[in-house]
Amino acid sequence: MNVAPRRAAVLGHPVAHSLSPVLHTAAYRALGLEGWKYGVHDVTEETLAGFLGDIVLADAGRAPGQDWAGLSLTMPLKQAVIPLLDHVEPLAAAVGAVNTVLFAAVGGGAGRQGTVTTTGSNTDVHGIVAALREGLGTAPGERPVAEAVVLGGGATAASALAALAELGCPSARVFVRSLDRIGPLREAVARMGVSPSFEVFDDAATTTALVRADAVVSTTPKYATDIWAKLLTDGAATSADAPHGVLLDVVYDPRPTALQSAWTALGAPAVGGERMLLHQAAEQVRLMTGRAAPLEAMDQALRSALLTPAR
Repeated sequence: MNVAPRRAAVLGHPVAHSLSPVLHTAAYRALGLEGWKYGVHDVTEETLAGFLGDIVLADAGRAPGQDWAGLSLTMPLKQAVIPLLDHVEPLAAAVGAVNTVLFAAVGGGAGRQGTVTTTGSNTDVHGIVAALREGLGTAPGERPVAEAVVLGGGATAASALAALAELGCPSARVFVRSLDRIGPLREAVARMGVSPSFEVFDDAATTTALVRADAVVSTTPKYATDIWAKLLTDGAATSADAPHGVLLDVVYDPRPTALQSAWTALGAPAVGGERMLLHQAAEQVRLMTGRAAPLEAMDQALRSALLTPAR
């Protein structure tokens, strides 16, 4: 079945480092979607509305071969885009973060100009669930997590809490630097109907929680992984306990992170952020193309890209 060529792109600021083009382009090639293009656009919160508006106006004109399929969004646009959209899917609305925008044509034909509607989705939750399942070795439908920890209180933490609830733990322990800066996360928690506890980082309490957890998701920036790695290593040196659960560190540059290295050195399984990246992109491909994502081809392309030294 022939599919008309369409366009997609990743937006963010900064965004030049994004691996999304590698993943989506590999998917288009494997699916035989000739003429499909995936671009990169540096877009800020201030320029986002204009960028979306230009797409909708151009697409409504139905220029042959120029229709847009969707957008991937990275920081700082995942929350800023929400009020600009026509529709937001329930999961994305509850989490308070949209990382995928889909375009749909409405009306038009027979000489009439149609309109284009925008819908916001969240595939980060899918990506976290799939990455954790890889580390846990469990199949879809199983709920293997009884105790869980989330490090950090930003936008990704909300997606992590939704993912952990899907895996069986709606009451994860969330460790943050300050309880005064997690207002948006508290609002997301209320919308999702989950019941995590919020605690300030404390050496003893955090270490104990990490050791006992079935799953740990670190959503903190890469500079923080050294801190958690030292905390874990020092705790193991003074205790007979070691972590048994799986760690997902959403950071994939550097790879592995200091926290991942410390975790695996203690004999526990860890999953890198590139696995979350792969699975969330695969779900985006499914949503944008209407076809099952060619996961193996995307995985191979990602592994190759990660092995190629940055210029």
